[in-house]
Amino acid sequence: MRRPMNTENATATQNLSRDGSGPLLEVSDLRVYYGQSLIVKDLSFKIFPGQAVCLLGRNGMGKTTTLKALMGLLKDCTGKIAFEGRPINHYPPNWRARAGIGYVPQGREIFPRLTVEENLLVGLEAAPDRERIIPEFVYDLFPILRSFLKRLGGDLSGGQQQQLAIARALVAEPKLLLLDEPTEGIQPSIIIEIEEAISRIQKERGVSVLLVEQYFEFAQSLADYFYLMENGSLIMEGPTDQMDEEKVRAHLSI
Repeated sequence: MRRPMNTENATATQNLSRDGSGPLLEVSDLRVYYGQSLIVKDLSFKIFPGQAVCLLGRNGMGKTTTLKALMGLLKDCTGKIAFEGRPINHYPPNWRARAGIGYVPQGREIFPRLTVEENLLVGLEAAPDRERIIPEFVYDLFPILRSFLKRLGGDLSGGQQQQLAIARALVAEPKLLLLDEPTEGIQPSIIIEIEEAISRIQKERGVSVLLVEQYFEFAQSLADYFYLMENGSLIMEGPTDQMDEEKVRAHLSI
């Protein structure tokens, strides 16, 4: 049985953005199936312009499946996904990317036999009307990439590959960035650099962020608002600075 969602701490931050505008992304009653198995169950949430939202939960709870559905990578879905007020359920992943949704998948999925520069140029395919020039702000966020432009992606460390994967999603200057477990397998010093970069993306460039994570402290430091997911459903939500840490940690450690 689905437990009722705890909305005790939910506030007006999820009804209007800071400037009074409506949601950038609105998901209503989303269901996602793998074959006959229902993985994501009646999911509804919103993300507003300039907001950082975290989808928390243990492995196997449906978080990655949710991001793949938002990006159009999974077809067996019902419910409504609206971006900037427009339903996008029937649009393919390349359309969603060009509309302004950037995606950094779990495991990074950079092209190992392409150079760093070539990986970044691939990201520009989501912005075909712009000059094929890598924006300078990407090197400002991740200075190491400028030094490694001619190095093969497969020769980078795990942390450097994660930086490259985020940069590749950013070169098209998306309005919404989907990040799936960006701290997975990354050394602590690089996690700090990635945390700072994501914070700057949101605050300096106004990019909304949907972060899937199970590393509590990382999510808490970055997100304005959180949703806790269990067995494909949302069971708790609220502003991050008002979250019941004890309850959230208990669900993450079960």
